[in-house]
Amino acid sequence: MKVWQCSVCKYIHRGDTPPEKCPICGVGANKFIEIDEASIPEKIPKRKSVKNKNLAPVPAVEETGFEKIKSLLVHHHAHPVLVHTPNGILPVAVILWLAAWIFDYDLLSRVAFVNLIFVIIALPLVIFTGILEWKKKYNGAMTMMFKLKILAAILTTVSCVISFAWYFIDPQVLSSSKVWIFIFINIIMLAAAGIAGHIGGKLVFKD
Repeated sequence: MKVWQCSVCKYIHRGDTPPEKCPICGVGANKFIEIDEASIPEKIPKRKSVKNKNLAPVPAVEETGFEKIKSLLVHHHAHPVLVHTPNGILPVAVILWLAAWIFDYDLLSRVAFVNLIFVIIALPLVIFTGILEWKKKYNGAMTMMFKLKILAAILTTVSCVISFAWYFIDPQVLSSSKVWIFIFINIIMLAAAGIAGHIGGKLVFKD
């Protein structure tokens, strides 16, 4: 049985032919390359592999300055780490908005607003590291999965900024006639963040 590997997300497929579409990132069969079963790396520290004296040393490409920083951010999984901040705080903020509206309790709305401040601070780094990872790790592939993830990230960011700015300008929005629009924007924000997180998990865990 042949072994095929997706050149974008590194998904492994076993069969006589590559799949029509990668089940992880969605690229076509032309993005699969045939590899040897023995070439699939085992889950051992990478440094151990250099002890094999029969292998010729591979010259490393020396990176400097900003390029080095970007490579380190991708290598040390900066995006998956940073994205936990908005993904963890956003559900809390939305629950607080809803509770403040239902129980007419202004303190909860102010706490929700403070939570959004931390999200607004984190989002630029999350977006920057996400773009880096997409370009360096997935070769900037524009399959449906990546398009959906990008769209979800945009919706999350835009709705978060709107929600933040709206409450900053009008702290009484939850008791106004436009509260339904405000709540709807927050639900869109939460749903979009969930979709982006789900796709990210699918790419990481390959399932």
